Amino acid sequence: MNAHEIVDLVKTLLEDKKAENIKVIDLNGQGAIVDYMIIASGTSNRHVNALASFIESEFKLRSIRTETEGTPLCDWVLLDIGDVLVHLFRPDVREFYNLEKMWGDKSPRPSSANPSDLAALSASHEAALASE
Repeated sequence: MNAHEIVDLVKTLLEDKKAENIKVIDLNGQGAIVDYMIIASGTSNRHVNALASFIESEFKLRSIRTETEGTPLCDWVLLDIGDVLVHLFRPDVREFYNLEKMWGDKSPRPSSANPSDLAALSASHEAALASE
């Protein structure tokens, strides 16, 4: 499968499992080590985990290897599928890290999060990563 086919399949799988706010960012020509980044939100940790598991199993059926990180917490799960990276977030974590702004979509995003909430979220995320 080429990168375009992977992107199309991932988008379809995410739509089928009710992922929210699916964005595809073309990284060609930006010096990135991958061609595309897909960002989507799940409604909860459990939903993010289900999305990641579904994508993994569908690619395994096609004999395509995926590497996954972040499944213990499922706040932010990263799936590496060759030339495509898939980021699955809980909505508050996605807003905090705002990868769209960093890599592609430069339009401002309104922030509804309280700065102290974001600091606490970051601290808990870092502590969980340290315990992995």
